[in-house]
Amino acid sequence: MSEQLALRPIEKEDITFLHTLYTNPTVVKYWFIETYYSKAKIEKSFEEDLNDEQSRNFILHKGEEQIGFVNLYGIDPVHRHAEFGIMIDPKQQGKGYAKHATKLAMDYAFRILNLHKLFLYVDVENEIAKKVYEKVGFQQEAVLKEKFFVDGAYHDVVYMSAFQRDYLKA
Repeated sequence: MSEQLALRPIEKEDITFLHTLYTNPTVVKYWFIETYYSKAKIEKSFEEDLNDEQSRNFILHKGEEQIGFVNLYGIDPVHRHAEFGIMIDPKQQGKGYAKHATKLAMDYAFRILNLHKLFLYVDVENEIAKKVYEKVGFQQEAVLKEKFFVDGAYHDVVYMSAFQRDYLKA
């Protein structure tokens, strides 16, 4: 399976797929954002990101099939760190794609961008995601109390990170 999965830069043709992800409440709930994303807003963001050196936006795909969205953002060239984010199409969840996609993103971040650290925020209630991240080398650094407002309540999040040195050793 992992041999077939790959990351590629987002193209304009991916906007409809991204729109389905960004407007799905179960997907964006764990991104701590609203589902208020029109195709026009996504297209504008796509255009702005073309020249943004502080982010890398990828489509996770298997052949021609779009599986998900992977993002490295807030890339800091001085301190060499970035935040990691991932969305898997609900029709593709439960197939192990998140683990492989995260490894692909880590490989890109640590081997291509030469980042020192990747970090992420995960809702304490999202046990599946926490386990995926731990399996690929992320470790918990802190629990941030009531960090994000989701579905009418404040949620605690786990701040997790992975380091280049540990990734390259493994």
